Amino acid sequence: MLIGKKGIKMAIQDSINWDDIMKKLEKWRRNVLNTPGSENPAVTTIAEEYGKGTGTAEEAWAVLVSTILSLRTKDDVTRITSRKLLNRAPNPETLAKLSVKEVAALAYPAGFYRNKAESLKKIADILLEKYDGLVPNNMDELLALPGVGRKTANLVLIEAFNMYGICVDIHVHRISNRAGWVDTPNPDKTEMVLREIQPKKYWKKINAYLVLYGQHVCRPLSPYCSKCVITEHCKKNNVEKSR
Repeated sequence: MLIGKKGIKMAIQDSINWDDIMKKLEKWRRNVLNTPGSENPAVTTIAEEYGKGTGTAEEAWAVLVSTILSLRTKDDVTRITSRKLLNRAPNPETLAKLSVKEVAALAYPAGFYRNKAESLKKIADILLEKYDGLVPNNMDELLALPGVGRKTANLVLIEAFNMYGICVDIHVHRISNRAGWVDTPNPDKTEMVLREIQPKKYWKKINAYLVLYGQHVCRPLSPYCSKCVITEHCKKNNVEKSR
């Protein structure tokens, strides 16, 4: 008997208990964030400070800036540099008046801060020229901006505009493959498969859940499998050593 693509998709969805996975991750995340000193991922924190999904111009700009700064950068550094840069340039118009050198000084010590400063300068100019200084809420238009990939575009749509998207960073990519939910070579491919197999109601949540989980439990090397709350849903692919 032949099974079409829709049938394969339904079979995969049925084999993964997303309700149980997301319920347990949500409970774990809530407990972690109630622990003194614990924080959400950096971009989520910045989004909450600027409105969290209200879609204001200030929030969209803040999320875009902090997401670009977050690439290849630790969360603590992202929070510091995002606040520093946004305090000086709370909108594209203000940033466009700064030199690349000034923007780079504000972005330091984020990884590749000089490259990010150049991208932010170009983005500010484009937003002023084409979008009246506003961050677009469209995937294709976001992807056309310098330095913006699918991770950044999805996160802006989710955090700033409360729109559906699946933001796949290294944590989401690693955990999804390790658990056996997907078998993909890179984050972009992981996003596309997750869009096929995960219920849409969870799309906006998976990044916030798995980023924190990847930082605390499902580490790249020697993950804390003994502390895992979703171990029955994980195949432990390529895990040679765990704690």
